[in-house]
Amino acid sequence: MRKLAEYFQEDVELWGLAGLLHDIDYDRVGSEPEKHGIIGAEILDGLNVDHTVIYAVKSHNPQTGIARRRRMDKALFCSDPLSGLITACALILPDKKLEGVTTEFVLKKFKENSFAKGANREQIMTCEEIGLTLEKFIELGLEAMKGIHEELGL
Repeated sequence: MRKLAEYFQEDVELWGLAGLLHDIDYDRVGSEPEKHGIIGAEILDGLNVDHTVIYAVKSHNPQTGIARRRRMDKALFCSDPLSGLITACALILPDKKLEGVTTEFVLKKFKENSFAKGANREQIMTCEEIGLTLEKFIELGLEAMKGIHEELGL
């Protein structure tokens, strides 16, 4: 999210916060996935987090039915599964490191529906709604993750 904000000349800290906090309620929703994002928004509201971050958190789960209006909302939605796809690409390499992952490799694996089934391809493709081709979106995501590879353990 921070890399996308930088690319679009948006508020890097605000977008980064949305990316960091979007799953804050994950352990609380349990068997009610339709509440994911709603409960998170309630938690964040209680912490006086910026309302644009709260809205992005609410709208990133399609099960809430809340429209994604701003670029930040749409960016969070498409970025969520991309990070999982990129991580899966790294984990199948012998050294399990992001260093050996290329945009072309991720694109190839993106086309293999049996690979990383949890990485929703349709959701990733909504990157076009924020004005990015799939290739550019993957490139930015991969660059961002490589920039924090140590924190990610990859």
